[in-house]
Amino acid sequence: MNDWPQGWSDDNRGTGYGRGSAGPQPENARVMRQVRRGPAAPPGGGHQAPPYGVPQQPSYVDGRGHDGHNDYDSGYNTGQVYGNHGGRGSGGPGDGSGMYAPRPAPDWRRRIKVTSITVVTVLVVTLVGTYFWADSKLNRDVDLSKVIDRPEKGEGTNYLIVGSDSREGMSAEEKKKLHTGSADGKRTDSMMLLHTGDNGPTLISLPRDSDVEIPTFVGSESGKRYEGTGRHVKLNAAYAEDGPELLVRTVEFNTGLHIDHYVEIGFAGFANIVDAVGGVEMDIPQDIKDTKSGADFKKGKQTLNGEEALAFVRTRYALAGSDLDRTKNQQKFLSALANQVATPGTVLNPFKLYPTMGAGLDSLVVDKDMGLFDLADMFWAMKGVSGGDGKSMNIPISGSSGGNLVWDEAKVKTLVEQLNNDEKVTVSGD
Repeated sequence: MNDWPQGWSDDNRGTGYGRGSAGPQPENARVMRQVRRGPAAPPGGGHQAPPYGVPQQPSYVDGRGHDGHNDYDSGYNTGQVYGNHGGRGSGGPGDGSGMYAPRPAPDWRRRIKVTSITVVTVLVVTLVGTYFWADSKLNRDVDLSKVIDRPEKGEGTNYLIVGSDSREGMSAEEKKKLHTGSADGKRTDSMMLLHTGDNGPTLISLPRDSDVEIPTFVGSESGKRYEGTGRHVKLNAAYAEDGPELLVRTVEFNTGLHIDHYVEIGFAGFANIVDAVGGVEMDIPQDIKDTKSGADFKKGKQTLNGEEALAFVRTRYALAGSDLDRTKNQQKFLSALANQVATPGTVLNPFKLYPTMGAGLDSLVVDKDMGLFDLADMFWAMKGVSGGDGKSMNIPISGSSGGNLVWDEAKVKTLVEQLNNDEKVTVSGD
């Protein structure tokens, strides 16, 4: 019985395998119909342009290319039908080879230029932003224009640096910890003159017990004129009477030296700056124990934190020279502090620089004309003093009267002349 459709016979269907087969072998074992990647050659051996701009490629016959050569890989064996992922050839789409063009070499000159411009831009923006941030934190509360009858300005720049015993903003616990006491108001705990110029910096301590005359002045708040009566007081009394403006007026009157800038820092601010830089190393020349300041040190090198540093610079009762020895310790410490602040480890480390700047600028009180560059000049000058490029001294003292320290008038006159002329200082003090 013939199961094939009507009109079909075994002769029609042949002897092959599968529907439509025409041979005794499976379809995949036979030679597949010729697949051409390009047009067939026209009769006569001539060549014909490929239709529609398709590039001519070898045909596939029994796995061989044209002329029976077995140097053509159609891609069926590797799965890479398009392109040459093996790295052979350098063609690209449309170049006749069927391969992608290689990625062009990086333009390193352009990349370096773009990177450099980006880095410089970020640096400039950061520096400008830091400048305005720092400038905004300065407390410009002192108006030196209220100071009357001022001496003429000399060569170089003169800073009056004041450490006050202000307890403003301190809690009861902080006052106890820092041994500051709880007195109202504020008084000067230390005063120094810093001169900067072409012959190196000179740092001069003005003992708080210095005997000075209060001159005629105009009240900083009232604007009222107070005539001088020849009244002599301790130097720190001038500050207690009418603040920074009268202190500047008194120093200028008794020295003849023009003060260009005023800088003041309180107890808490001083301790915060020291802690922000990670402490300051000091070589303490002798054992010191003072219950009033809280100082308790052994002789030798050691790193002082904020609390210890404040105790060190305030100690005087445990020192043989009392206030004169204390001023020497204050000079040494402030120079060491400035040196620590100016080290690369602080300046180049934003995690230390910004806390240090924040602690310092928040706690400083300066005159209205004080700028960040002036402040930087002051710190670098103090660093120079500690590095041996400058000189530190007490103002020359000739004796005492009623508990007040009397200045040596002749030496002070010579000292002021040398500073005004920005000459090398040859005068020495105790």
